[in-house]
Amino acid sequence: MLAEASGGSPEVILMGTGSEVQIAVAARERLEADGIPTRVVSLPCWEWFAAQDRAYREQVLPPAVRARVSVEAGVPMGWREFVGDAGRIVGLDHYGASAAYTVLYEKFGLTADAVVAAARESLAAAEAPPLAPVGPDSAGVLQDPTGDR
Repeated sequence: MLAEASGGSPEVILMGTGSEVQIAVAARERLEADGIPTRVVSLPCWEWFAAQDRAYREQVLPPAVRARVSVEAGVPMGWREFVGDAGRIVGLDHYGASAAYTVLYEKFGLTADAVVAAARESLAAAEAPPLAPVGPDSAGVLQDPTGDR
């Protein structure tokens, strides 16, 4: 845990693996100012985290806290396991742009504003019962009920 929620019990958890953690910290400041206890978790290595015992993993990511957001300045594949059914993923699904990272982050929505919005969506989704897996619709298109960006 990089930053604990005020009062120690988070309503939402924000996660990142590297430089994206600074975006999560900025979003946490705004959410906390709005009265939403927010934890920031730095997960520099998913495999190392997964190798920890269950008690530790559940201490860092309590199952009861379903409101979660990950921030990924790359392909967000793999984050669903950590954010769960009510979580949101803020990430990129493409490569090739070239500019200063600050310009690219703003253009592609890797901002504290986007993380705050995703956190609010995740909080709303966490109030509903867990989602059942959703299969393809009548046209064969797999629907995404999670709100990933």
